[in-house]
Amino acid sequence: MNPVAFHVGGITIYWYSLCILTAFLIGFLLVKLELKRHPEIKDSFLYDYFFYLVPIVIVGARLYYVIFEWEAYQHDLLQIFAIWNGGLAIHGGVLAGAIYTIFYTRKHKVNTIRFMDIVAPSLVLGQAIGRWGNFFNQEAYGPIVSLEKLQSLPIPKFVIDGMNIGGFYREPTFFYESMTCLLCFIILMIIRYFYKNLKVGTSCGIYFIIYGIERYFVEGLRMDSLMLGPFRVAQIVSVIMVLLGVAFIIISLKRKELYLNPIKKERKKYE
Repeated sequence: MNPVAFHVGGITIYWYSLCILTAFLIGFLLVKLELKRHPEIKDSFLYDYFFYLVPIVIVGARLYYVIFEWEAYQHDLLQIFAIWNGGLAIHGGVLAGAIYTIFYTRKHKVNTIRFMDIVAPSLVLGQAIGRWGNFFNQEAYGPIVSLEKLQSLPIPKFVIDGMNIGGFYREPTFFYESMTCLLCFIILMIIRYFYKNLKVGTSCGIYFIIYGIERYFVEGLRMDSLMLGPFRVAQIVSVIMVLLGVAFIIISLKRKELYLNPIKKERKKYE
């Protein structure tokens, strides 16, 4: 599997980078489209939000990974910047993005939870797309399995071929996560457009629960997990995400605030 997509002059473009950039672009377009149903949030707010979001998420994802893999970087600090070789932790990116979103929405007086609901489908679709960068880099895979087992599962042939790493077939955990994220995206879009009484916070809660459960079990198969002592960091974070998602759902059910209805006493919006 060649991680290089193409060359432009003396610049090498990697598939990993293309997957990340594609995820951000599609996510931006989806949010922009959804804002047509939320006229209280101006386009200028979105442009400024994404302008800073992209580097913040990438830096957060990289720092998270480097912190738990410090031994691999402590003797060659320049490798910290070589993100095209892989090493972006989704949980780190989500955490950095969430902190930035809370700060940015409060600063500009936009309902934080509603905006997170708006972004949730774009986020999980971006994760589904971004995971394919792991495929091209031949990383984020599971244990050795037989070719017959992979052929018995609904996995495309080119994915199976790409999982032949070092002469052994590996469990395509990246593929499992990508497909689950795609399913989560579909579920969020269905409830967004067909459930008229959707409450603020429900979409976020569903995202946290589905992704948390999926990541917990898929992480158990991976051979390159970030560790905290004897524990897999992603599994710890996944449990927290599920609990947080349940809390979001419970709170949203008790509130009267609907996803498409702005708060009557809402503060002045960012122009």
